[in-house]
Amino acid sequence: MRRVVDGMNVIGSRPDGWWRDRTGAMRRLAGELDRLAARTGDPITLVLDGRPRDVGTPDAVAVVFAPGGPNAADDEIARRVAADADPGSLLVTTSDADLVRRVTEAGGQVEGAGTLRRRLDELSP
Repeated sequence: MRRVVDGMNVIGSRPDGWWRDRTGAMRRLAGELDRLAARTGDPITLVLDGRPRDVGTPDAVAVVFAPGGPNAADDEIARRVAADADPGSLLVTTSDADLVRRVTEAGGQVEGAGTLRRRLDELSP
């Protein structure tokens, strides 16, 4: 299963003060996803809103920044799913209802941000 993660949706699903250090929150999520990818062997693409930032250099996670304002990451994710030759093998992580609709209409699968968060918590060192 190939995973595409709506990064800010997952980050924002937990009100842990992430907004005080947006780049740090992105870096933490990239690191957590890197551990998940190492364990499962599944390719992961993390899509984040805004300008590129230093989120580290995860070994097994492709980090994509989607500049362009509100919903830029959602648009990028929906575009990727719609353009994919095998959208049924994509699992998009988001709890954004509109993005869920767009992904499922294009043939992709969806899991909620909370489901991924729980899985990441189980892998925490």
